[in-house]
Amino acid sequence: MSTSESLGNLVVLHPLDHEDASVIAQIRSATRAQKGAPWRIDARKQFDALMEAVSPRNDVTFESATVGDVPGLWVHPASSRPDEAILHVHGGWFCAGSARAYRHLVGHIAARAGARAFLPDYRLAPEHPFPAAVDDVLATYRGMDGSGIRRIAVTGDSAGGNLAFVLASSVAAKAVPAKATLVAVAAFSPVTDLTLSGATYETRADADPYFTKQQVAALVQSYLGNADANDPLASPLQGRFSGLPPIRIHVGDDEVLLDDSRRYVERAIAAGVDARLDVWTGMPHGFVAIIGPIKASAQALDAIGRFLTDRFGLRR
Repeated sequence: MSTSESLGNLVVLHPLDHEDASVIAQIRSATRAQKGAPWRIDARKQFDALMEAVSPRNDVTFESATVGDVPGLWVHPASSRPDEAILHVHGGWFCAGSARAYRHLVGHIAARAGARAFLPDYRLAPEHPFPAAVDDVLATYRGMDGSGIRRIAVTGDSAGGNLAFVLASSVAAKAVPAKATLVAVAAFSPVTDLTLSGATYETRADADPYFTKQQVAALVQSYLGNADANDPLASPLQGRFSGLPPIRIHVGDDEVLLDDSRRYVERAIAAGVDARLDVWTGMPHGFVAIIGPIKASAQALDAIGRFLTDRFGLRR
């Protein structure tokens, strides 16, 4: 394990395991023809099926519920505490994804953290453009707070990471009245800059097996409509950092989104936030969901589990 020179030991670069490399090479070969394909609404079923296929745990249960008037799913590990919970915001480029499809991935997070998790079915674009998703996530947080939960950690992947950081900034700015303490934010490959100004859209253009800048721009347009991409509620990279809770981000080194993570952590650290970035060599977007076939997934999930366990354990 080596560290990045730019941020010292606050950025950790994980080497590529040779067995993982073989699996990722197979994935690259299988997805090559679809790279950069325009997204359509009918692709939601395919995306949900992909997430449904995540290897499940046998020690978690699921419960449909509504929190803050937002429907979703509770994920219950074998043991948890009534005054602590995780709010996980799913990915899907603001246009796809569902609580049900993500339940197995979140089951791994909840079990490792020893805390129940709520997965909101926030409204999706283009039917419900920005800021509908933001409004739903903020409403979910207020609903969790109103139910008596006093310690909340927020997790998210991809677009869900964007919404998780928008929520965290809103809580830090006291824009979300709540008695609960936001103890941590953890994200996997978050989308933090909807202006698409990150250099890795170019430097990782060939390495990324899934996305192209042109494709991402169309997805972002579908979400934002006429809204300003620099709005902090759209791009948390432009938002508040002062007062944020501890942050951990895991991202693949072969993602066009790498700079979204790197720059977010840089700004968080500059603002005095306890933040760390884990970069996984050779890993594509969404690698954390490849549970079983690759070691990096379990290692990243274990690290987040320890982080959340530690954060929940403080001042209990």
